[in-house]
This record gives sequence, C-alpha cells and structure tokens, in this order.
Amino acid sequence: MAAASASLQSIFSIHHVTCVGSQPRTNRRITLPASLSLPRQQRNATMRVRCMADDEKQSEQPTTPLNSSPAAQTPIPPPAAPKMSTKLTDVLAFSGPAPERINGRLAMIGFVAALAAEIASGNDVAGQLANGGIPWFVGTSVVFTLASLIPLFKGVSVESKSDGVMTSNAELWNGRFAMLGLVALVFTEFVKGGALI
Repeated sequence: MAAASASLQSIFSIHHVTCVGSQPRTNRRITLPASLSLPRQQRNATMRVRCMADDEKQSEQPTTPLNSSPAAQTPIPPPAAPKMSTKLTDVLAFSGPAPERINGRLAMIGFVAALAAEIASGNDVAGQLANGGIPWFVGTSVVFTLASLIPLFKGVSVESKSDGVMTSNAELWNGRFAMLGLVALVFTEFVKGGALI
C-alpha cells in the first residue's frame, strides 16, 4: 500500500493530470494518462481529489436555494422570553418570585428602622414594638407587599428591571443579609437583656 501511494505521488508530480469538467469544482475526478503502467487494481480505480481553496471560497459565500428570491427570505426573530405566570398560586409559591423578595425588602427596611430607632430612643426591638411600633410594622408590611406584588401580577419580572449595580441578584442577597442581620440583632438583644447600642 505504501508503494502504491509513493507511485501515485510520483505520477502526479511528473505527468500532466486531466480533470473531468462535469463534476463540481470541489469534487473532481482525475483520469490518469493511458501511457502509465499501474497494477491492474489501480488501473480501473478512480480517485477523488478535494480542492481546499475552492472549499474556503464556497464557505465564505452564503448559499441560497435556487427557487427562492431574496425578497421571499425573512429574518428569523430571536426567541421570545418565556412569559411569567401571573396566577396568585404561582407568584406566591415557595419557589416563586414574590416570597423571598418581599421578605428581603421588609427585612432591609426593618433592620435599618430598628437600628435608627434604637439609636434615637435607646429601646431594643421588643421595646420598640411594645411602645407603638406594631401599627408601623403592619402598615409598612402591607405597603411594601402590595408594591412588590402589583408588577408581578402585571407580568413584569424582577430580572427585566435590573440594570447596572442595582440588579435583581444584588437585591436578593441584600435581603438575605438583612434577614440574618435582623434575627441576629433581636437574638443579641435578648441575650444581652437590653438595647445593643
């Protein structure tokens, strides 16, 4: 087999090879001159040679079907984002978009308000709630819950409104840290027996 390959390489380098023009440019059939003496198996065999330069030229040119006109071709639009469900059970599901975000937003407001009220009055969180803080807590919870749910019921996702530094993931993580901070504040004040500051 190696001898046959070597003999073919020497034939191509010495003799003129003719191409059959009926084949496409990238897949030409080469016929060898009759004057060459080859073994019987190789005499009747045909070789196919691919021209890599023609392949590169064809790959650069866009291929269009023969029976289609440029006006008939329309661009394919990108796939649309899946529509968010606006059902109450889907929005308020355990893994839905509302519960953790609403809890995080309330925890951020509660943590900052608890520290500010503690600095101003010197009362711990339990004392703040006992001295008229419960109506403020309930009112703030209702307002922020409604403000968070209205866009979700309209089908607006939180991710669609996140941009730059204020992303939905940043809000989610800030809410998680605020929930942990509020629990840690109440637990520390309980163990200490009074206000933290």
